Amino acid sequence: MKIRLLMLGKTRRAELRAVIDDYVQRVARQCPIEVSEVRDGEAVQKKLDADRAATAVLLDAGGKAYSSEAFARWLGELRDRGTRELIFVCGDADGFPQELRERVAAKISLSSMTYSHELARAMLAEQIYRAFAILAGSPYPR
Repeated sequence: MKIRLLMLGKTRRAELRAVIDDYVQRVARQCPIEVSEVRDGEAVQKKLDADRAATAVLLDAGGKAYSSEAFARWLGELRDRGTRELIFVCGDADGFPQELRERVAAKISLSSMTYSHELARAMLAEQIYRAFAILAGSPYPR
């Protein structure tokens, strides 16, 4: 399974970019992963259209909330069922265009609290790494 983090807008804060890059490098030891930053919702639609076989998930405050363990189980089940590509779509400060919300049925929430979009991206990268660590039985999640 390949994971793609598809992000609306750029991560401008260098310290958060460094955190994201660090966790992406860690995840890459377990699973292919790439980060793509796009300008707008239309560019996201084009990327999703290019690979209709991929499973897309929006990060959305109203989405399904998981514990870290449940998120790891969900990710492991997708991997074990043969999901070829999993795309996490991260919004910008304005969220998502309505067309994108309607198109992507799966939505997950990192928290019921509100975070900046840049911090949410770093948190997602860490949670993906944590999920793979849980699945591998690593001591990291403790």
